[in-house]
Amino acid sequence: MKNAAALSGHPPTAVPAVGVGARSRRAVRRGPDAPHRSAPAPTPATDLSTRDRVTRLLLEQGAATAGQLGSALGLSPAAIRRHLDAMLADGDVVAREQTVRGSRGRGRPAKVFLLTDAARGRCGTHHYDNMATAALRWIARNGGPDAVEAFAADQVAALEARCRAAMEDAGDDPLARSEALAGALTAEGYAANASTIASGGQLCQHHCPVAHVAAEFPQLCEAETAVISRLVGTHVQRLATIAHGDGVCTTHIPTQPRAQSGNTVTTVRTDR
Repeated sequence: MKNAAALSGHPPTAVPAVGVGARSRRAVRRGPDAPHRSAPAPTPATDLSTRDRVTRLLLEQGAATAGQLGSALGLSPAAIRRHLDAMLADGDVVAREQTVRGSRGRGRPAKVFLLTDAARGRCGTHHYDNMATAALRWIARNGGPDAVEAFAADQVAALEARCRAAMEDAGDDPLARSEALAGALTAEGYAANASTIASGGQLCQHHCPVAHVAAEFPQLCEAETAVISRLVGTHVQRLATIAHGDGVCTTHIPTQPRAQSGNTVTTVRTDR
């Protein structure tokens, strides 16, 4: 994962200082009532570049406040607000109240911004979604739920093999394996990262190539969760998915490894 500060680009070139005598002569020529020259407005190309960086940050972080985005990109509150307002108007982001756990101070919670499905779809490959959905509907009609599950398991089998090969030197610790898995998934286009929390570990995927199809067929998410469980070597719990409207696919990884068996215990979306 790229550090957010790396997305900010180079800082603007500093204006060379002007000597005292030069400032005095300039003031005399302008006169006391002469208006100050305002900074040039950003060009459309500059706006596009900044919006691309905002989009990339939201893709990686899932959600962020205007203050967090501005700080990461080195933009003033007014500047980041202007870009977010434009992205809201264009349907690229949505704003929600920030969830505050526990007690909080006075005032309304800050708003967080998330990418819309349309904006997220432009960040990755979503080709043939309609055809894939139609094919799964046909499988469901003619083969039933078991056929859909078998299809989903078959689809992730190749992904599992590639990730397992990339994790050969990860060892047996589930948290270490989750970090290795995050790297393997990022190489596959999932923009993943792993972190340690009080109850174990957490694997986050900030992009899902099949989100639109999985919204109708959660068997795809379940098959992917089973793959994560097998690769990290413990039972896992899927807490959130992009396919169901969350900003990030989040999987909890407890520290206690499970006994090796042929069955994988998975839980999908326990918060709904």
